[in-house]
Amino acid sequence: MSCLFCERKEFVLENDAGYAIYDENPVSAGHMLIIPKKHVTHFFEADEHLRMKLFQLVDDAKHMLDNQYHPDGYNIGMNCGEMAGQSIMHLHIHLIPRYQGDTADPKGGIRGVIPERMHY
Repeated sequence: MSCLFCERKEFVLENDAGYAIYDENPVSAGHMLIIPKKHVTHFFEADEHLRMKLFQLVDDAKHMLDNQYHPDGYNIGMNCGEMAGQSIMHLHIHLIPRYQGDTADPKGGIRGVIPERMHY
């Protein structure tokens, strides 16, 4: 079975365990995906070492985006399983820069995956 992320050869950043690319359908300017080189379906299948190496890439990507885009904040998220919205069955971490005024009221942030539960 073919996997979009397993076949990827061009990266913005990488380490021995994973790589980072810009999302092809970005939520905001600079939206990146951090992806393991090894095929792992979702976060809960990754071992501790892989998780550590991926989050090192999250840090590296954040520093790069700070310098290039100067966002005012970030959302970090993963969809684990179809019912959580995962559409590519290869672990990927979304690093989404946020900017002043990109939404009328950012309170609730990641809770917006279920819109009626966002504001509390």
